[in-house]
Amino acid sequence: MSSGIVEPVACCAPLTAATLSAEQAEATATVFKALADPARVRIMNLLANSSEPVCVCDFITPLGLSQPTVSHHLKKLTDVGLLEREQRGKWAYYSLNGEAAQTLAAVVDMKGVCC
Repeated sequence: MSSGIVEPVACCAPLTAATLSAEQAEATATVFKALADPARVRIMNLLANSSEPVCVCDFITPLGLSQPTVSHHLKKLTDVGLLEREQRGKWAYYSLNGEAAQTLAAVVDMKGVCC
């Protein structure tokens, strides 16, 4: 996003950090809230398995949702910085924000800490 607003995913800190500031905890919770919907998790999965940006219209059938509902879910994921949006004519195309995906992977990496 080029609005100058800091995306929550950019402010996330690893859960294994020695301490988290209130701002880091809030940003991390915001990202998890955006992912706390099965349709959004499926969107992330579809995009993770696509080598090209995906048109909003191509999510409708696999998700079994209406176009306005799909657009709502895509907006939530874009707003936290997980997705990138590209307008092509009347359709929007989405792809994973690679940097955000790496940050998210680092946030939840708890190897050697658990169990």
